[in-house]
Amino acid sequence: MMPSRRQFITRSMTAGAGLAFGFPTRANPGADPFTEREYQNLVTPDVRRAVDRGLQFLATTQNRDGSFGDSPMFHGNLAVTSLAGLALMAGGHQPGRGQYGDAVKRALNFVLSMEQRNPEGFLNNPTSLYKQGPMYNHGFATLFLAEAHGMVADRKLGKNLADTIRRAVDLIIRCQNSEGGWRYDPMKQHADSSVTICQIMALRAARNVGFFVPKEVADKCVKYVRSCQTADGGFSYFAGQGPAAFARSAAGVVALYCAGVYTGPEIERGLRYLMKFKPGDFAGGRGFMPESHYFYGHYYAAQAMWTAGPKYWNDWFPAIRDELLRINRSRNDGSWQDPTVCGHYATAMACIILQIPNNYLPILQK
Repeated sequence: MMPSRRQFITRSMTAGAGLAFGFPTRANPGADPFTEREYQNLVTPDVRRAVDRGLQFLATTQNRDGSFGDSPMFHGNLAVTSLAGLALMAGGHQPGRGQYGDAVKRALNFVLSMEQRNPEGFLNNPTSLYKQGPMYNHGFATLFLAEAHGMVADRKLGKNLADTIRRAVDLIIRCQNSEGGWRYDPMKQHADSSVTICQIMALRAARNVGFFVPKEVADKCVKYVRSCQTADGGFSYFAGQGPAAFARSAAGVVALYCAGVYTGPEIERGLRYLMKFKPGDFAGGRGFMPESHYFYGHYYAAQAMWTAGPKYWNDWFPAIRDELLRINRSRNDGSWQDPTVCGHYATAMACIILQIPNNYLPILQK
């Protein structure tokens, strides 16, 4: 039997209680001034049908080894595998329980099997053909494991999961550089805002379920992300270098939220910048964003608007909802596609966005 939404919330809040230091305990205190009733019910029957088909596509095309990635380049990629697992969990499917519970458990076991010993705790598939940015793999994989923590009934698997999360969190903390951010490899390097959001979100998810993360890690991250904000309210890829862009700016706002910053001029300026790119409203007209990283950008933008509250969410979600449905309508297999990555990646991202109102993923619960 699927747990209720309230059970998910209670489990998430209880797991993080009693820790005196680190991130705030609430998964999403940014929504405190609002009641759930202020969030309009924007999930239509078309959304439910599209998500059902998308999840079925993921579960029925999962690789034999439990991984995801339906192209040779991304077969077994840990970031893609973790996002697909999160998409299934966002539908209420837990490891070993629910219609697609077996698919989630197989993905979980695959990620756990990819923990490296050098450096210790590093989550990465060395046989994957796509080699760029292995810390993306580590960040998304740690997020997936942390979100699954507490949902595993098997004690042996649960202990393995907890031990792996602890080592993965320690690696992220060790790799934070002097600026307060992270880069492509598991070492202290010149940081960028894109890899940084992956790591701070993973730390926040782990913190929410009881793993200790020092407060100074979040404080340093906030300082770094603020240094990436540009005069127009967006966020650049490197601190003080280059222009803002939609995808990295959505990531910047969510990074601040994950580090515990929910109000302030940098949040308001960031949200105003993102609103200029609301689907259907941007200068390029309807359809895809006039830049790359479409699914990546909207994955974070939707989370930013959900956290910002009903004023933003009730305006943004119908726009991205309708655009994702329009993109998906011509696909017979229920998938979304991204020619630069793969169908599993795009489908997982789209399904996560469309299922945010389910409130099942602990990192986004209200």
